[in-house]
Amino acid sequence: MDEKDWLILITLYEERNITKTAQRLFISQPALSYRLKQLEKEFKTNLISRGKRGVEFTVEGEYLVQYSKNMRKQLGAAKEHISNLDKKVKGTLRLGVSGLFARYKLPVLLKEFLTLYPDVEISLKTGWSSQIHQMLQKEEAHLGIVRGPYKWQENKVLFQEEKICIASSKKIELKELPFLPRVNYQTDQSLRNTIENWWQETFAVPPKISMEVDRIETCKELVLNGLGYAILPEICIKDDEPLYTFPIVLSDNSFLLRETWVFYRDVTMDLAQVKAFIDFLNDSKQ
Repeated sequence: MDEKDWLILITLYEERNITKTAQRLFISQPALSYRLKQLEKEFKTNLISRGKRGVEFTVEGEYLVQYSKNMRKQLGAAKEHISNLDKKVKGTLRLGVSGLFARYKLPVLLKEFLTLYPDVEISLKTGWSSQIHQMLQKEEAHLGIVRGPYKWQENKVLFQEEKICIASSKKIELKELPFLPRVNYQTDQSLRNTIENWWQETFAVPPKISMEVDRIETCKELVLNGLGYAILPEICIKDDEPLYTFPIVLSDNSFLLRETWVFYRDVTMDLAQVKAFIDFLNDSKQ
């Protein structure tokens, strides 16, 4: 059993389908089936069973999947450790980043970082902040950039704070909002909660939501075309866009803010590429 077998078992466990697994790994189905039979022969037991709903793993098969995950993690850690022995900033930097931050801020940051450290390779995954938080807990990333008040027991750095704003194609006033059409968009639960809590504290009636869209960019385009107002974090509002915006002010005269955090573990600071990226982010903070 070797590294290729580990990947086969892990991918098959995720897909539960021989055809999809072969496609993901760029190997033929006969070659995949042959390798599975060889593994079953090596361990003298059935690892999977095929049914109408796809592939099911036996108890022995599930044990080998977990073994494979552990071995891949240990091999990755060994490679990272060896690549850092000469103290040169190189190796793979595994990042998990909030999708919105990745859309509006990350490309420029990564370009500048790789200009400074061209020997570093980037492995990037984006998603909701809740998904990035889970990735970090599973140690699937060296470092995570999340938006919102997520709990983290190890190292964290506040990278930036931004205002949450009312955005419209024309001038409107706060008191008008309950009577105007609002465009809503899918977002992380923490931002949704922040906006809903503010609304309930400010108004006695629910918002008049006329449109629901899946992306904040789609929401903004609808607003730009005069089809309603939206409540947007400042990160996605560009200076040259013809939007009328004003920040939400709380009862204590402070702004309603959205925080962006950098989370990482103590042990990852032993890796030169992680330390370099954290130092770079600290220097880049607004």
